[in-house]
Amino acid sequence: MWLLVAILAVPLIEIGLFVVVGGMIGLWATLAWVIVSGMIGMSVLRAQGMQGAAELRSGLRSVDPLSPLIHRVLTLVAGLLLILPGFLTDALGLLLLIAPVRSLVIGLLASRVQVRGMPVREAHRPEPGFIDAEFHEVGEDEAAQPPTRGKSGWTRH
Repeated sequence: MWLLVAILAVPLIEIGLFVVVGGMIGLWATLAWVIVSGMIGMSVLRAQGMQGAAELRSGLRSVDPLSPLIHRVLTLVAGLLLILPGFLTDALGLLLLIAPVRSLVIGLLASRVQVRGMPVREAHRPEPGFIDAEFHEVGEDEAAQPPTRGKSGWTRH
């Protein structure tokens, strides 16, 4: 439901902001702002692509490897928001470029996430006495046959 409201509300807010801000600063300044913010967004995306692998590698050695990854994702979202024409999306994109704001957003998102299930270390630990194997039942006629050359008879391939 909230997604539908957002899909309908964002374009209406953007149109209203274009009318109000465009009336205050003029047509050419409004068009220049849209072009400049799009260029800033593209340069943010390009810069994130260039430094991505090295930053991700160094982040994997840290205590929380997801933190640098989430910061990168939010920076990419900021670049995409800057590319979209509109004052609201530009304001949100510029806010996401600020590291403390990204940390605040990560904290808000993390407080809403619930992890359920067994911890990873315990998920693959077998029960005591449990043997994981495959078998093939051998009938009496197969068991009476002598083993083939080079094979022990205990294994069949």
